Amino acid sequence: MKKKYYVVWEGRTKGIFDSWNDCKAQIDGFPNAVYKSFPSLELAEQALQNKSDDYIGKKITAQLPNDVLERIGMPLKESIAVDGAWNTATGMVEYQGVHTGSGEKLFQVGPLEDGTNNIAEFLAIVHALALCRKNGTDLPIYSDSRNAIGWVKEKKARTNHTRSAKNKTLFDMIDRAEKWLREHDYPNQILKWETKAWGENPADFGRK
Repeated sequence: MKKKYYVVWEGRTKGIFDSWNDCKAQIDGFPNAVYKSFPSLELAEQALQNKSDDYIGKKITAQLPNDVLERIGMPLKESIAVDGAWNTATGMVEYQGVHTGSGEKLFQVGPLEDGTNNIAEFLAIVHALALCRKNGTDLPIYSDSRNAIGWVKEKKARTNHTRSAKNKTLFDMIDRAEKWLREHDYPNQILKWETKAWGENPADFGRK
């Protein structure tokens, strides 16, 4: 297992920790803790000298009243966050998934030709479900796309995007994802990432 280093920008103690348990002790229960894992000490030291926004996406100020924020609560750290990205200039799409608590990237796929953001979001959720099944885990999965969450629950990507030779690879992936959903049950909760309460999804590509 590869060594990881955890940078805590906001927690009980700011700094670099070489085990998840040491990092967790700084951030568990700490309001608005900010932290991320890195594969080397050099990268962790560099990150600590810079702003967290450069590494985990720009945070936004909560846009909801306090009573609504209290009702929503905080996201579950032991979960997977997924997100898709669509390039408006090229039509290329990609998606990725990260561990919500540590920021560790679990998978990334793309860029792929001629897609939409909802397609990428849909594939990301199914990818996360399949990964959890393979690893025998029931982690909740967060997505900020209501459409994609609905498609997964219906086991059908209800896109109006036209299938073509250019996006054959992408639609083949959709077909496989729909087949997987029809053939498998899963215990995982699929939850909406509340951007207005929590800021950007941890899996966001940071290109807004």
